[in-house]
Amino acid sequence: MPTRLSNYFLRTLREDPADAEVTSHRLLVRAGYIRRQAPGIFAWLPLGLKVKAKIEQIVREEMAAAGAHEVHFPALLPREPYEVTGRWEEYGDGLFRLKDRKGADFLLAPTHEEVFTLLVKDLYSSYKDLPLSIYQIQDKYRDEARPRAGLLRGREFTMKDAYSFDYTDEGLDTSYMAQRDAYERIFTRLGLEYVIVNADAGAMGGSRSEEFLHPTPVGEDTFVRSAGGYAANVEAFRTIVPPSRSWEKLTPAEVLDTPGTPTIQTLVDLANEKHPRPDGRAWTAADTLKNVVLALTNLDGSREIVVVGLPGDRGVDLKRAEVAFAPAEVETATDADFAKNPGLVKGYIGPWTADGAVLGEKSATGIRYLVDPRVVDGSGWITGANIDGKHVFGLVAGRDFTADGTVEAAEVLAGDPAPDGSGPVELARGMEIGHVFQLGRKYAEALGLKVLDENGKLVTVTMGSYGIGVTRILAVIAELNNDDKGLIWPASVAPFDVHVVAAGREDAVFEAAESVTAALEAAGLDVLFDDRPKVSPGVKFGDAELIGVPRIIIVGRGVADGVVELWDRRTNERTSVPVAEVASALA
Repeated sequence: MPTRLSNYFLRTLREDPADAEVTSHRLLVRAGYIRRQAPGIFAWLPLGLKVKAKIEQIVREEMAAAGAHEVHFPALLPREPYEVTGRWEEYGDGLFRLKDRKGADFLLAPTHEEVFTLLVKDLYSSYKDLPLSIYQIQDKYRDEARPRAGLLRGREFTMKDAYSFDYTDEGLDTSYMAQRDAYERIFTRLGLEYVIVNADAGAMGGSRSEEFLHPTPVGEDTFVRSAGGYAANVEAFRTIVPPSRSWEKLTPAEVLDTPGTPTIQTLVDLANEKHPRPDGRAWTAADTLKNVVLALTNLDGSREIVVVGLPGDRGVDLKRAEVAFAPAEVETATDADFAKNPGLVKGYIGPWTADGAVLGEKSATGIRYLVDPRVVDGSGWITGANIDGKHVFGLVAGRDFTADGTVEAAEVLAGDPAPDGSGPVELARGMEIGHVFQLGRKYAEALGLKVLDENGKLVTVTMGSYGIGVTRILAVIAELNNDDKGLIWPASVAPFDVHVVAAGREDAVFEAAESVTAALEAAGLDVLFDDRPKVSPGVKFGDAELIGVPRIIIVGRGVADGVVELWDRRTNERTSVPVAEVASALA
């Protein structure tokens, strides 16, 4: 039976929702696919469920082709498994925690590694049972601080998560590549451009980690790539460390007056005017050592202040800093933090002070001091003297100060050399649509998942984890496939194969439309039939454009001559087709 708009649960909107930030959010709400329930939480309406189901079907087919079996876990899970792996605390405020009536702790699962591991532990005990790959398509929950962009970053979202189980590292490599290859097929079938980039594993843990990013200006991730084939998100980018230098012939460090220079640019301008370089070259921001104060909130709630020294032509990238200092939360220090640490002189912070300190000591502030990998022994800098209105010129790393360590927290700039030597990198924006990890034995070790090997010896199982954001992919497809009138779905995920519009009020038009719809249904096509009797053709066309079924049949005045109009929304071309040939033309 065709789906008739006269009794279909659908209401389209003429105005954009007030909170819509991106095109996909605006059109999915206006076209009646989703409705907002709370920030980052949406109800799914019939049209949205049909598209979502088609994406899930493609995922299921490729998971089956990769040898994975589908299971389904609850979203509501007990605290204990996550306590064992440490993630009850590690997830911090991002975890939805709740108690039942007896006071027992539960969570809404952000991911399911623990319970997958325990399921296999409960059922399997021998290497003969492996390799094993199992997956689910399930809703996940993360208490995003700033849910945004509709389905692109929500608090509730649908995800396919698969897990592989092997007893050898070689087996994990094979399972990993099978899932990785399946992802490439899935995204190709969905018509999504993707870039595979090296990624940081984050709270998931493990070794090898790769993201599938869809390049898009609205993406929340920055990634880098080189012409030579290197690709990574900025969190995983690693700086090429320059060689150390000799400081034997370098002049001693000197504290000079630099009044009114709290910023790098004002410092460079004054240095060139008042303290020019002996070699005649102009000072630049790259000659300065910028010192950024960060505040870390640890899992136990304690707050630690750290200072990061980096070349002055760069800023701190907080996403890279979050990876470097994980699992602590990272933010720039507040006025209250500075008030508690009077040794930090805003605008003039340095790794040592001339007031009572000895050259070569650690930071006289007593605060942990970390530097960018480019700050190597023998490199000379202009940096703060920890005295208002004064900077140190010619301060040499290794000779005049020693950092407490290095940290990858500086922003990556276009033109930076790729760590694999493949040339300079360029920066782009992308949206994560899939992520594959080699988890290794982290979760199996914590939860006691072991099997007997060929020699009857207990060995710890090694695991992989593979996620695809189903609802995010739906939003990305919508973001890519639209025009100023509405959505234009690819045929592979469109809610219907064809949209029939009865464009007129005459009985003959509706009778012909009924006949065309019946023929299309008989040909095996899924039909949306706009049979609303008291709605004008203009409104029907507007709804058809907004809803986005890529092929539309207009049954109107042409029926008197035995023809209907085939409207291809992808090309916006309209062609006349004899009524008797409509089904064959579309099939």
